[in-house]
Amino acid sequence: MADVKIAVIGAGSAVFSLNLIKDLALTPNLHGAALALMDINVERLNAVYSLLRLFAEEVNAKLVIEKTTDRREALRDADFVVNTALAASHDRLREGWSIASSLGYRFGGSLHVMHDEAFWVNFYQFKLFESIVEDVLEICPDAWYIQLSNPVLAGITYLGRKYPEAKIVGMCHGYRAIYHLAGILGLRGDEISFSAPGLNHFIWLVEFRYRGDNAFPILDAWIERSANEYWERCPPSDPAGPKPVDLYKRFGAFPLGDTCTPGGGSWPWWYHVNDSVEGRWKEDPRGWWEGYFSWLKSRVDELLEFAKNPSSPVSEKFGRDKPGEDVVQLIGSIACDVPRVFQVNVVNRGGLVPGIPENFEVEVPALVDGRGIHGIKASPLPKRVLAYALRDRVAPVEVELEAYESGDRGKLVELVMMDPWTRSQEQAEELVKKVLDLPYHAEMRRHYK
Repeated sequence: MADVKIAVIGAGSAVFSLNLIKDLALTPNLHGAALALMDINVERLNAVYSLLRLFAEEVNAKLVIEKTTDRREALRDADFVVNTALAASHDRLREGWSIASSLGYRFGGSLHVMHDEAFWVNFYQFKLFESIVEDVLEICPDAWYIQLSNPVLAGITYLGRKYPEAKIVGMCHGYRAIYHLAGILGLRGDEISFSAPGLNHFIWLVEFRYRGDNAFPILDAWIERSANEYWERCPPSDPAGPKPVDLYKRFGAFPLGDTCTPGGGSWPWWYHVNDSVEGRWKEDPRGWWEGYFSWLKSRVDELLEFAKNPSSPVSEKFGRDKPGEDVVQLIGSIACDVPRVFQVNVVNRGGLVPGIPENFEVEVPALVDGRGIHGIKASPLPKRVLAYALRDRVAPVEVELEAYESGDRGKLVELVMMDPWTRSQEQAEELVKKVLDLPYHAEMRRHYK
């Protein structure tokens, strides 16, 4: 029985919270854990709390579940702090996208404008991240801070530099696309091994084995014989679609997960210069995002409505299958000293990814046990992939963080000028001005003088 407390900040994120409690309830060595659910949205917090308690009771999981709107109360005596909160709503994100679209910006290769890590969202996320970590260091300084909220790339870089004494790690589902790829190739997921290092939303499959043997020839044979047939039936922006395969042929490493899909900004830009080119590569980032927001709203609405009027047991409605949330397994490895390897996002101390700056975020495999998280040095990225990583990921984040720390609006304009769809300084200045002039951005206007 685990004597641990897990605080979830942003617990009103109903889909994640349900997956979290299902995993906890179905992980016997974490029974006995205390779960503190915290959110400022009382309606969603109450609904999630009700659902999770019912599920735990139905599967006879011995968990202590509490709820609060007071973050400091949730953090008291916490051993793990999971941050899944979004400080600025999706409505604000999409209104900024609308402004940017009217000025000529497109989805595709745009990390800080036409993406969910837009600068006007990241500003509020940085402030939230800072405030949570400062509270953790004051209230529960030995706790692990686990960041699931975007931007993981810029957030882990910023927090790791500013709070080197904190225990900080980021996690992302993107790497699990390797199992999607294995399924397409007809390979058993439990018999593959792989290495996919890089940066968050920019990871590359550089080692791939099946039953101990090199599996890249299997991938090559599938591309030669079966890929076209698969592309006829797969959805647009598929993680094994013609675009990622073309990048694999170009660089010799396979772009995994959100590396080149809309969830990671649809890098690179040249597959997205117009609708015709996107169609040729079976890409539709705008449709992908519309589908995502529609799915998220319907799923959350379903969860919240069911919480008000449960028509059947929660475990019957949403199943007893184990979602396999890595965050739960990582917590179990640390709390119960069960050594396992996880894909994590940490600061690149000790050159875990060769060529990436030492004080910058990287995504790598790590051994996790009762002593903590120990990054494993990865195989080098192909030289040209590393060059693009430095140009299209490291450089813009460095400019964004300098702009945020200095409060210099000119540096924020410089960030926008690095976007592939910016054609002039005047265009970038107009976008920054129009976004900052939105009525709910008064705090950001004051910050960026």
